[in-house]
Amino acid sequence: MALISLKDVTKIYPKGTRPALDSVNLQIDRGDFVFLVGASGSGKTTLLRLLLREEEATEGEIRVAGNDLRRLKNRQIPLYRRSIGFVFQDYKLLTNRTVWQNVAFTLEVIGARRSTIKTMVPQVLKTVGLTGKEGNYPHELSGGEAQRVALARAYVNHPGILLADEPTGNLDPTTSLGIMEVLDAINRTGTTIVMATHNEEIVNSMRKRVVELHGGHIVRDERQGSYDSAKFFPDADVEARAQRALGKEPQQRQVQAADMATDGQFSDAGIARLASSVHSGRTGRYGEAFAPVEETLTWGKGLRLDEEAVREQIAQGQAADVEAAQVSETSEGDEAGEASTTQEAQAAEEAQRPSDAPEEGKAAPPVPPQKPQGTDERTDGIQQQARAAAERPESEGEQA
Repeated sequence: MALISLKDVTKIYPKGTRPALDSVNLQIDRGDFVFLVGASGSGKTTLLRLLLREEEATEGEIRVAGNDLRRLKNRQIPLYRRSIGFVFQDYKLLTNRTVWQNVAFTLEVIGARRSTIKTMVPQVLKTVGLTGKEGNYPHELSGGEAQRVALARAYVNHPGILLADEPTGNLDPTTSLGIMEVLDAINRTGTTIVMATHNEEIVNSMRKRVVELHGGHIVRDERQGSYDSAKFFPDADVEARAQRALGKEPQQRQVQAADMATDGQFSDAGIARLASSVHSGRTGRYGEAFAPVEETLTWGKGLRLDEEAVREQIAQGQAADVEAAQVSETSEGDEAGEASTTQEAQAAEEAQRPSDAPEEGKAAPPVPPQKPQGTDERTDGIQQQARAAAERPESEGEQA
């Protein structure tokens, strides 16, 4: 009997324009490692939420580890979830608790003894490579370390099923490799893993079972499968309309089949292939998590960085030439302005200089003081009055 069974499962959200899942049938056996792949909105996260019993199916039957989720009562859900570990893309760690406390919290909730907690927490932290980080808080961790804490918390009680919703979506290639090594090691202990992702390089390197969703339907279920996101590229219609708007004929995508070569030992060989891809710099067809964002946001085709570098150098050279020309014009204008100003100053100085100015190097002759106008006339009048007054007594004496 399958560990996970979905039969004619349909999920319709109240405000949805179409079913999130439509008549889905899926069987997953104990110990399987399953990749749920597909573009955003294809139904991957909805399927995981149904398995975790965060959502209820609109129609159909879901059985997980012998539990019929349709008949599961609300008070039974916490007990059911103890057998399932869930890894979120955004970690969802308790920010006010240390790494140790975050991992131990799962065991405390289920009522584990302190002695059990003290034994199991160090073991699982060692498994995920976090020995020595027990006392750190989430804000003191890198993205990869925070995701390892989330993995440790999900696995500390050794659940039979581990669900992971794009655990490498926010991580760089090398860190993603480490997370996949941990998941692969957990799977080899017998834990069934269902991981949602749209990372081609991880899927194509690991060669695990691949279940592809598109528009709420399962369009492919393949063991040791691969993933080619171009087959159901979500923006193909948008791109075609854009090409027509530009007056161009829409181009048909040429999709080559992925390399399906296998080498027998899929557990270790898958990690080895992924490590080889990461360290060799290969990014896959679209390189979703294995390339910078500026390479992936142009219709999925990527940018040619060498061409962009040449264009940037040309643009910088042209800008430098324009700036040099502007500086040259400015300096010439300043020189012309200074010459004109000097000439005007000299002309003004010559206009103010008197014609009989002494020659350069000789002292100027003294200038006699000038009398104010009317001074001579007043002086003559006073003298005449004085003489008249002196003559008048003499004439009066003679008459007497």
